[in-house]
Amino acid sequence: MSDALSTDHFSGHAAHYARHRPSYPPELFAWLAAQSLGLDLAWDCATGNGQAALALAAHFRQVHATDLSSEQLAQATPHPRIAYRQGPAEASGLAARSCDLVTVAQALHWFCNEQFFTEVRRVLKPGGLFAAWTYTLLHGDPALTEIVRDYSTKTVGAYWPPERRWVDLGYRGMPFPCADIAVPAFEIRRELTLDEVLDYLRTWSSTQRFLKETGVDPCLALRERLQDLWPEPGARKTIVWPVILRCGRIE
Repeated sequence: MSDALSTDHFSGHAAHYARHRPSYPPELFAWLAAQSLGLDLAWDCATGNGQAALALAAHFRQVHATDLSSEQLAQATPHPRIAYRQGPAEASGLAARSCDLVTVAQALHWFCNEQFFTEVRRVLKPGGLFAAWTYTLLHGDPALTEIVRDYSTKTVGAYWPPERRWVDLGYRGMPFPCADIAVPAFEIRRELTLDEVLDYLRTWSSTQRFLKETGVDPCLALRERLQDLWPEPGARKTIVWPVILRCGRIE
């Protein structure tokens, strides 16, 4: 979930990222496996701490998981079917036409360039599947949703890297290496306390940049705005992240 040829937004808080980013729905990986023409090898590019790689390992005989960040990879869970490798998105280290599936989870917006797409076309077998997904701003009750949107656009809005615009657009219009196929809708759903929501928001690249440049944690003021929405400190609220999936085949 983090990678780029020359940009790394997550190494500085890799452990926090690993603890507080939501995991993806199992149904997403079951669907990808069902669409794949083979189940021998999947490449999870920009694997971060290996969330998607672990889920893929339940379906594929081998998973090649790469990331630019050694700090992120240090947080990954070892698995007998996963080979972790440090390196940029544009250089997988895989043989030509060796992959059944290439995935990019919550990261394609950092490196949606022709060098990467050339590598995708090189390593996928004919008819191989390429899938990339992102999730948008969290949703909760209307008041929570609006406050988080305000935090994203106003409080830390100026601190988002420019590539983040593709997430806001739901990956619409973003360069893609193949024609899209129809995909079902997926979502991430969790029950979180206020502290867990704030910990998640601290994984954002914009929050970390705000903190680095100002020396102030913007989530402290946000806590004051959100705490009245929680009936008690340990209470849990339903939080939903809509997942935006783009998928296609390399012929």
